[in-house]
Amino acid sequence: MQITLDTKPFAALETDALASYVFEETDPIQGRIAELDQAAAGLLRKLAKSGELTGKALEFTLVHAPGGLKAARLLLVGAGKREQFNGATLRKVTGAALRYLKSRSVKNIAFVVREGDATEETAQAIAEATIVSNFETDKYKTDKKNEKNVDTVLLAGYSEAERAAGEKGLSKGRIIAEAQNFTRDLVNEPSNKLTPRILADKAEAMAKQAGLAVEILDEKKIADLKMGALLSVAQGGPEPPRVMVVTYTPANLKPGAPVIGLIGKAVTFDTGGISIKPAEGMEKMKYDMAGGATMLGVMRALAALKPNVKVICVVPSTENMPGGTAQKPGDIQTAMSGKTIEVLNTDAEGRLILADAVHYAKQLGATHLVDAATLTGAIVVALANINVGVFGSDQAWTDKLLASAKSVGEKMWQLPMDDEYREFIKGSFADIQNIGSGKGGGSITGAWFIREFAGDSPWIHLDIAGTAWNDDAKPWLAKGPTGVALRTLVHLVLSY
Repeated sequence: MQITLDTKPFAALETDALASYVFEETDPIQGRIAELDQAAAGLLRKLAKSGELTGKALEFTLVHAPGGLKAARLLLVGAGKREQFNGATLRKVTGAALRYLKSRSVKNIAFVVREGDATEETAQAIAEATIVSNFETDKYKTDKKNEKNVDTVLLAGYSEAERAAGEKGLSKGRIIAEAQNFTRDLVNEPSNKLTPRILADKAEAMAKQAGLAVEILDEKKIADLKMGALLSVAQGGPEPPRVMVVTYTPANLKPGAPVIGLIGKAVTFDTGGISIKPAEGMEKMKYDMAGGATMLGVMRALAALKPNVKVICVVPSTENMPGGTAQKPGDIQTAMSGKTIEVLNTDAEGRLILADAVHYAKQLGATHLVDAATLTGAIVVALANINVGVFGSDQAWTDKLLASAKSVGEKMWQLPMDDEYREFIKGSFADIQNIGSGKGGGSITGAWFIREFAGDSPWIHLDIAGTAWNDDAKPWLAKGPTGVALRTLVHLVLSY
C-alpha cells in the first residue's frame, strides 16, 4: 500500500473516497468539516440536524457522489468528544475508516486531517493506523475471490509549509507499522509452520537484511552455556531449542552509555507439558511466542530509525511438549545463573526460558532490561484484554516506559512487586519454585520469578497474555495478533 502526502485543496482530489473525522459537540460542522459542508452544498449540516451525523465515537456517515467534491464518496467518522481526542483516538478513527471503506471495495482513499492537526505526529499516527489496519490474517485461505485491498492512501490537509513535517511523520510511521505487521505475521503462523528453528531462520534473515548483528545459538551452544532452565522445557519434544541474539549498535556509541536489553519469550507451541492444558482453546497457544516476535519487530524498526543507544535482543525459543522425555512436576533444574529451580508446574514454562535469557542478556552487557511474554492467565483475570501488565524493579526505569506507553497510546498498568510476594516463590527443595505457593497473585509471582535473574539491573516485565491476541475483530484491527507493546518499546529506546 502506497502512502503519500498531497497539498492540493482536498475538494479537488480525485479519489474513490475522501475521509475525515468529526467531533461530538453541539455543532459538529466546524472548521474543516464546515469547508467540506460548503463544498457539498450544505448536505453535512442537514445530516447533522437530522441526527444522522453526530460525531459519536466510531459512527460512520457515508455520502455517495458528494456535490462540489471530485471524490466519489465522502466518509466522516465520529471521533467522540473533542477534549478527549488524542493520538490513540486518531489511530482508531483512521484504522476504522480504512477497514470500513476497504470492505466496500474502495481502492484509493484520501484522509483529510482537521484544522490544527497538520503535524509530524499526526502523519505518523495516520501512517501507523492505515498500515496496521490493512493487515489481514487470511494468509492460508485459498479462496480469495472477493479479496479486497486498499492500494493508495493520500494524506491531505497539509500546506506546503507543513509538508516536510508531514512526510517525516509518514516515513517514521511506515517503519514502525511495518515492523508491527512483521511481528503480527510471525505470531499468526501455526506451530507447524513456525518451529523454533524456522523462527530463528526468519530472525536471522530479518537481521541481515536490516543490517543488524545476529547470532543463533543451537542446542549444543545452549548446552555449553548451561542454560538448564531453557533445556528443561525443550526436552519434552523432538524440536530443538534456539536462542536468537540480535544487536543494534549506534555509529557513535559513547563509552559507559546504557545498553538496553530486550528479552522476549518465544514458545512456538505450548501444550503445558506434563501439566497439560485443557483442549479447549489450546490451538491459540501458537501465539505463545508473541513476546519474542515483538522484540524482533522492535529491532527491525530500530535498525531503520537508528537511535543513539545500543540494544541487545535475546529471544529464547522452544516448544513445550508432554513427550516421554518431558520434565515432570517436582523436577529440580539448574539455570544458567546457577540458581536451582523446583518445577511444580510444567505449564509455567515461559519464566524458565526467560530466566536463562535475562541472565545471558546481562552477560552480553545489557544494563537496563525489558522482557515481554504471554506469561500468565492471571493477568487476564486482573486486567482482561485491555491493559498490558507492567512490573518493575526500578521505578525511574518503569516510569520511563509508562510515559512511552502513554505517548503512543498503548494501555499499560503497573502492578505491585512488594517483597512479601517474593516469599511465594521460595523453594522447599531448591532455591526457588516456578509457581507461587499462595492462592493468588499469579502474575506477580511470575514476574518475581523472572526478577530473580535480573539481579540489581533496572528491569521491567510486560505480561501481554491478555493483549497479544484479539479473539474478535475490532473496527480498526483484524482478528488475531495485535503486535502490542512494539510501539511503546520503540518510543522507549528512541527517548535515549
